[in-house]
Amino acid sequence: MTYGFRIKLNWDRIEPSLVDAFRNLPVANVSDSMSRICGLGTSMRPMHRSGTLAGPALTVRTRPGDNLMLHKAIDMAQPGDVIVVDAAADMANSLMGELMLAHAIRRGVAGFVLNGAIRDAEAFLEHNLPTFAVGVTHRGPYRTGPGEIGLPIAINGTVVEPGDLILGDIDGVVCVPKAHAADVLKGTIKKHEAEAKQMAETKAGTVNRDWVDKALKEAGCEFLE
Repeated sequence: MTYGFRIKLNWDRIEPSLVDAFRNLPVANVSDSMSRICGLGTSMRPMHRSGTLAGPALTVRTRPGDNLMLHKAIDMAQPGDVIVVDAAADMANSLMGELMLAHAIRRGVAGFVLNGAIRDAEAFLEHNLPTFAVGVTHRGPYRTGPGEIGLPIAINGTVVEPGDLILGDIDGVVCVPKAHAADVLKGTIKKHEAEAKQMAETKAGTVNRDWVDKALKEAGCEFLE
C-alpha cells in the first residue's frame, strides 16, 4: 500500500433527501447547531456570484500546487458530488481554472471547496458553479501527484469524510458528518424557526431585550450614574 498516493473507488454518500432538506437552511444556523466548531475556516470564500452549495463530499488531498488528483476526481465524480480538496491552503499555484470548470459542469459536479487557489476567476463568476477557495493566482498547477482521493482529509481542523454533507453560502462552508446529519437537521430547523420568530418580534417592536441587562449584571458589570 502506497500511503499518500491512493484512490478509493467506492464509499457511502449522505442520502439525497437529507441534502435537499439542508439545501435552503443558512450555514450559520447549521454551524450554531454543531457548537460552532465544524467550519472549514474563515479564509474559504465564494468565487461564484451567488447561490448555495450542498452535496456529498468527494475528498481529495494533494501536494500544494498540484492538480493531478483533482483531474481524476472530476472524472470520478457522480452528479451532485461536491469536490473538496485539501492543498494546504497554498497560494503559489492555482488548482483549477476555466477548462477544468467546464469539464466539471459537464460531469454534473455540484461545486468545489478548494483549500488552495483558482485562476480564470471571471469564468467562475460567469458560470456561477458554487465554488469556494482561499484565493486567486494566475500561476498554473503541476500534474505529477502524489495525492489521495476518497479518503479522510482535514481542512482548518475539521475532518471531512468522503460522503459527508458539504454546505456553503456567502458566510462560508461547513461539513456535516453523514452519521449525524439527521440530528443536526433537527437542531438547525429548531434554530431557524426560533430566529424567524425573533425577527418577526423585532420588526413588530415586541422583542424582549431584558436578557441583555440580566447578562451584564450576572457578569458583574457596574452601572454608573
